[in-house]
Amino acid sequence: QLQASGGGSVQPGGSLRLSCAASGLTFSSYALGWFRQAPGKEREFVAAVSWRGGWSYYADSVKGRFTISRDNAKNTVYLQMNSLKSEDTAAYYCAGVRGVSSYTALVSSPTYDYWGQGTQVTVSS
Repeated sequence: QLQASGGGSVQPGGSLRLSCAASGLTFSSYALGWFRQAPGKEREFVAAVSWRGGWSYYADSVKGRFTISRDNAKNTVYLQMNSLKSEDTAAYYCAGVRGVSSYTALVSSPTYDYWGQGTQVTVSS
């Protein structure tokens, strides 16, 4: 029900835009998040947008470089990633949960009910 796309290989300093298309959900009622997992590391929070779209949250490591947005008409959430660094290399996962807005909940992966399959981002020269 969540399909992530847009990953790829890019040089340091480059940009990518990830997309996550939802189906079978009342999309506008869902908060959406992005998480990432690098080999040998725990899955970590990257960014989230509340179900009303009024609030967005970011991990400190991506603030000022990544932007999360949602298009309810297209049932899609995006993650625009600029100024990419080698440490951004990971599999990126989108996730959704109904009717949640709080920061404390949205930065925690167990909050989410639905997960996409992941899309690989590799930042390397």
